[in-house]
Amino acid sequence: MTQRALDSSGEQTPGTPRPAMIDAGAELDPVHPMEPPPARRPDGLSSAEVAERVARGEVNDVPVRSSRSVTEIVRANVFTRFNLIIGVLWVIMLFVAPIQDSLFGFVIVANTGIGIIQEWRAKKTLDSLAVIGEAKPTVRRDGVAAEISTSEIVLGDLVELGPGDKVVVDGTVAEADSLEIDESLLTGEADPVIKRAGDPVMSGSFVVAGGGAFTATKVGREAYAAQLAEEASRFTLVHSELRSGISTILKYVTWMMVPTAIGLIISQLVVKDNNFKDSVARTVGGIVPMIPEGLVLLTSVAFAIGVVRLGRKQCLVQELPAIEGLARVDVVCLDKTGTLTEGGMDVTEVRPLNGSDEAYVTRVLRAFGSSDPRPNASLQAIIDAYPAGGGDARPAAGGDAPASGDAESWTVTDAMPFSSARKYSGAAFAEADGTASAWLLGAPDVLLSEGDATLTEIEHLNEQGLRVLLLARAEGELNAPGTAAGAAPTALVVLEQRLRPDAGDTLAYFADQNVATKVISGDNAVSVGAVAGKLGLAGAENTLDARRLPTDPDAMATAMEQNAVFGRVTPQQKRDMVAALQSRGHTVAMTGDGVNDVLALKDADIGVSMGSGSEATRAVAQIVLLNNSFATLPSVVAEGRRVIGNITRVATLFLTKTVYSVLLAILVVCTQVEYPFLPRHLTLLSTLTIGVPAFFLALAPNKERAQPHFVRRVMRYAIPSGAIAAAATFATYLVARHHYSGEGALEAETSAATLTLFLVSMWVLAIIARPYTWWRVGLVAAMGLGFLIVLVVPWLQDFFALKLVGAPMPWTAVGIAVAAAVLLEFVWRWVGRRFGM
Repeated sequence: MTQRALDSSGEQTPGTPRPAMIDAGAELDPVHPMEPPPARRPDGLSSAEVAERVARGEVNDVPVRSSRSVTEIVRANVFTRFNLIIGVLWVIMLFVAPIQDSLFGFVIVANTGIGIIQEWRAKKTLDSLAVIGEAKPTVRRDGVAAEISTSEIVLGDLVELGPGDKVVVDGTVAEADSLEIDESLLTGEADPVIKRAGDPVMSGSFVVAGGGAFTATKVGREAYAAQLAEEASRFTLVHSELRSGISTILKYVTWMMVPTAIGLIISQLVVKDNNFKDSVARTVGGIVPMIPEGLVLLTSVAFAIGVVRLGRKQCLVQELPAIEGLARVDVVCLDKTGTLTEGGMDVTEVRPLNGSDEAYVTRVLRAFGSSDPRPNASLQAIIDAYPAGGGDARPAAGGDAPASGDAESWTVTDAMPFSSARKYSGAAFAEADGTASAWLLGAPDVLLSEGDATLTEIEHLNEQGLRVLLLARAEGELNAPGTAAGAAPTALVVLEQRLRPDAGDTLAYFADQNVATKVISGDNAVSVGAVAGKLGLAGAENTLDARRLPTDPDAMATAMEQNAVFGRVTPQQKRDMVAALQSRGHTVAMTGDGVNDVLALKDADIGVSMGSGSEATRAVAQIVLLNNSFATLPSVVAEGRRVIGNITRVATLFLTKTVYSVLLAILVVCTQVEYPFLPRHLTLLSTLTIGVPAFFLALAPNKERAQPHFVRRVMRYAIPSGAIAAAATFATYLVARHHYSGEGALEAETSAATLTLFLVSMWVLAIIARPYTWWRVGLVAAMGLGFLIVLVVPWLQDFFALKLVGAPMPWTAVGIAVAAAVLLEFVWRWVGRRFGM
């Protein structure tokens, strides 16, 4: 049993045995710089030794990227399948047609440039935020412990560990004080592993209880952390329904485009005996609009802008699809501590039990506070109330305060750090008079038997939202079986938690957005419910002690849906509760800051960690709130809904164009007529009815929760809309072919068909822009005004080869477009009623 004598400075007395350390070995061989280093003394490396290792390159200097490099960003935006197709067609058009028929190429260049710039801005935001949220391990050098950057660790460094700390490099345990490490991120095994001096530790694991230190044996690219961190922290495109849906759409578009394009080429170049250059131009004009290239670009831009917006609010998005996932969330699981309440607590009262002397209880609490070098929030409140060396901060009413320094003469002979699985901590002392005593401090309903009368008193305190700890005297060894069951209750420590002032508004936001809130805590359920009730949580009175939670997944899911507050939840139960909700089709977001939240954060659809939380939680979460503000969550959810909701809207615009382009090409091939449009016509239409409005619509506010089945939902509207647009346009074209004759007939026919297609496309835009706001109406009106200007300004008429001839045919084109618009309204409303919006 390690014996630690505590003086007022917290240093060990000379007679105290030194912590265990690994046997010393030979000096490092310069030829093999990455060999395990010799064991280090408890004060760590000296400055000279650190400098020597840095000179040899034995530094953990693996660059951890939070985003793609600039080269990768450029490559991903430029070298795409559709950019290749459009690029080839653009080069062809530059040789065979006027520059106005090559405008589509310049638009692609501009759009690609916008995509690169936006993602580069997002990269800078991510990189700067990643530095803020980077782990700062505590390393002991020259006998002094200090936080340093992970990249500054050198081979042989002595790295200290405490609850929640992540092991950042591989090493060997040099000191262990009830050290328990969770290696589930490496092995998949959830049970923590007890580590002793000499045991290996792997980077990527994290401490769940106790403390200690380890000697770094592998750094840089030799360590497993190098691979893990690079994979976890880099720009990632994990599963995303939005991205996978767009990929599916593009795959089908390619299949449709290839045979249709071949047929169009044969029709225009072989069957029709027209001017070669004009035939080439009209063939390209039929192929280019089939490609929804802007949809991919706009999705990337929307994600990138979302990252930048959230970054300004001190929210680090570690995986871009997490923005989309937030749009689909319908259940948020909150951990009370650090989320609804601030980290700190205050001791409001100490109630001795069974005739215990209050002055003696005060001595125990003061000594208890000195037993853990890394106290949790509850123990920190006790330390603040009864500071070592400060006399009795809270003298008993009518009782004698112990002399200053009395508790400091107690010696800690054993300590058992708090564990969320046990729900209590322990410490053993040699008191000033030599008496040995052992104490437990933790959850009363765990340490007391089920029928104990004290539980009624505690229940009344919990109903007021107060947190209560039980101090109990144990018999025998702290780790002995049955120690908790045989402990004698000595005092109740009543704590008051500090509520976050903004938590109430945040809970109200989720309720307003139809997002169910579940408070999951390791504390007493009634106490947690009282806190949640003070903040206005709907259903806060529906509390459930997780020890009575059914183990059957289906029954657990029912209990989860019926209750809002859960107490005495173990880390494994948090994980099971998330899985139970997911089994009922819920999309679950889990917030947390403690190491006991890691398993649930990993399994939730979206894991949200506080910036001040443990390194382990930040490592597995997709989103980190660097400002530790729960009030940031509504902004995060709103950003996710904005992105996914708006992309679903504008995707219908892009795919409507693809559908009508393919159908028009098929109709042209079947009827053996000239393709009605030149590239300049469709460039103008795409810019006014899709490109410009889609950009604004994609960035607009949108609070609607995203629905599943992205491809199905988009195609339900795009296919009938494209079919109606193609039918109306081709009908106008055929009528115009019979109406006009002679020189300039084809240009007049094209102008009439263009007018119909523009008006129908504008009506699709007007439907998608709903519900109307002043700026949406202005946007649609501005696009219509732009087309009108082209029709009335002579040089623009010549530039775009658009001139309406006579009055009957243009009005016929308008009439066909109006009929198509009526049909569009009917179809959209029918689809909405039949399948839901």
